[in-house]
Amino acid sequence: MSKSSIDEGSSDRNGPARDRSRPRAVPGSGGRGDAGSSTSERILDAALVSFATRGYEASSLDALAQGLEIRKQTILYWFPSKEVLLEAVIDRSAIELSAALEDSLTSAGSGWSRIEAVVRSVFRLAARRPELVGLVREMGRLGTPAATRLVTALDPLVHRASEFLEAEMDAGHMRRHEPRLLLLAIYSTVIGMLTEVEVLRAFGEEPTARSLVRRRNEILELLRSALVTEPA
Repeated sequence: MSKSSIDEGSSDRNGPARDRSRPRAVPGSGGRGDAGSSTSERILDAALVSFATRGYEASSLDALAQGLEIRKQTILYWFPSKEVLLEAVIDRSAIELSAALEDSLTSAGSGWSRIEAVVRSVFRLAARRPELVGLVREMGRLGTPAATRLVTALDPLVHRASEFLEAEMDAGHMRRHEPRLLLLAIYSTVIGMLTEVEVLRAFGEEPTARSLVRRRNEILELLRSALVTEPA
């Protein structure tokens, strides 16, 4: 990702670049009033969809402003550069992803049921918010620093998952693997399957609820046969 593409929007023909040290918008904080929070949320929503579907480099602040029917300077008021906007989108998306996974684990049991709960939660989120899956895929393509920021934001959840897998292996419930490598394999499998769904959407073929359930069950069967050493 080039410096020029990252910094697009840091300056504008209508005025100088804004100071990046100025506090950025915090969604839901109400720090600038309800109208301001609504504007920042709309910008973040539009940026998420654009980054996820068009790609980061292909998304411009001018196009975002036009789609939102606001001035580009309004975007720069809240997010002083395209890079800052990307960071805000990543941070908010990580919070949403973490919350969805945490909620799924609240009512989950132990052992295999926890892995099953997470996979089911990811598929529900993909059906409801496909742009989040698209963003994860785009961050993987962009590499550092964007991907690193997303990974760092999710690291507490990854750490807990690693500890859980280690405990299950120690108890003999799952086959022995290096926990973080195992998580990477699970992540790649699930995201790979969901990316296939996104490709279908890109070609105008909307996946049905039945097809998503079938793909989810295929992944669960694959993971269970690869991990579980005894009936759950």
